[in-house]
Parts: sequence; structure tokens; C-alpha cells
Amino acid sequence: MTLDEDLALRLDEEARRRGTSVREVLNEALRRGLTEVPGPATSKRFRVGKRLLRAREGVSLDNIEDLLDHIEGPGRR
Repeated sequence: MTLDEDLALRLDEEARRRGTSVREVLNEALRRGLTEVPGPATSKRFRVGKRLLRAREGVSLDNIEDLLDHIEGPGRR
């Protein structure tokens, strides 16, 4: 494992401050960090409100061919 230089320096400083080895400081930091890793973020449930849908005036939803002609134009075929 290769550490970034700034982290290696911080580990050395912390080990000297505590009077222990870099290995011990690193293992403790990893254990603490891994137990504090949060799980997946919980998000608020997304809800879609109800809406009354109506066809525009002059448009019938009863005949799909007429509806497609109205939406896409008679040249769709």
C-alpha cells in the first residue's frame, strides 16, 4: 500500500505524539474509519400527485389511428 506524503507525515507525527508505532496508529484509524462509514443515503420518498387527465377538445382517445394522425400528422405512415 502506498500512502500520500501528507498522510504519511501525519501518521508519523501521531505515532511520535502517542509514543507508539505508525502501524498501530494506521490500524486504529482504519478500524475507526471503517466502522463510521455511513450506509447508503436515505432519501425522501418521491411521490407523484394525482392529476385528472383529459384529452384536448376535438381529440378522441377511442381510435388510436385517428389519435396518431392528430399527434404525428397523416404522413406518419
